[in-house]
Amino acid sequence: MKVSVYTKFGANNSKKIFDAFITSLKNAGDEVQINEDNNSDVVVIWSVLWQGRMIGYQKIWIDCQAKNKPIIVLEVGGIKRNETFKVGINGVNREADFANQTVDSERWKKFNIELKPWRSTGDTIIICGQHHRSHQWRNNLSMNLWFEQQINEVRKYTNRQIWVRPHPRNPIGLNVDKWKNVSYKYPQRDQNTYDDTDFKEILKHAWAVINYSSNPAMMAVFNGVPVFVSEASLSYDVGNTMISEINNPVMPDRTQWANKLAYTEWWPKEIEEGLPWKRIKKRLKEKYLK
Repeated sequence: MKVSVYTKFGANNSKKIFDAFITSLKNAGDEVQINEDNNSDVVVIWSVLWQGRMIGYQKIWIDCQAKNKPIIVLEVGGIKRNETFKVGINGVNREADFANQTVDSERWKKFNIELKPWRSTGDTIIICGQHHRSHQWRNNLSMNLWFEQQINEVRKYTNRQIWVRPHPRNPIGLNVDKWKNVSYKYPQRDQNTYDDTDFKEILKHAWAVINYSSNPAMMAVFNGVPVFVSEASLSYDVGNTMISEINNPVMPDRTQWANKLAYTEWWPKEIEEGLPWKRIKKRLKEKYLK
């Protein structure tokens, strides 16, 4: 298989993952093209956040979509942030194909994450934003209007305290004073990590989390907090979609969800060993390269 890997627009933390992935391709006997595309079968990029140096990936994405050429997206994970990394076909989160149609229960154990019992207490509703320059956000309102829409919808059903939590690198200018019991809860960076925040700490007070499609919903589910998400979220299968159910959210079994989730992210050593590429390559041949 001919694989074109575009490393030049990657984020600062992408180098070791690109190196590991390229090693896996070469070890599998595939032809690797670096930062060029000479009639390749598939293209590899980092993230779909068209921001900063990564904006260079947007044209590559558009070109691949126009040619119906599959594109593999590598990006930082959400299960073990900055430890594990996502490897998916044609997108991120639930829009991606992670070649995880067949899974077992053993891999989830490696993450050593306890799925805490669903919570039936809590006095705050956390509305989590994400970066508006991400391809994930392409069909949505402006971030300010989206937050306003969520607040107004929640207020139809409950007077619980609402915390508005913007993405750490995507500030907003919403005036929350026009609502009662609505305030900002800005992310506080954990100085011991690359870019983790205090989100897990504030979940201790949460009744529910509202999030379109990014990682906070996943962390909420791990901690037993019901979530309200879109179909683009990896937490969709164990979440809610209608805010009208905010007082009585569904709390389904998370076993199979966790088992499938475990096959969306990989440690760098596993990537280098070719574990995700073996699955992705098989899936490409079955569905995308016929």
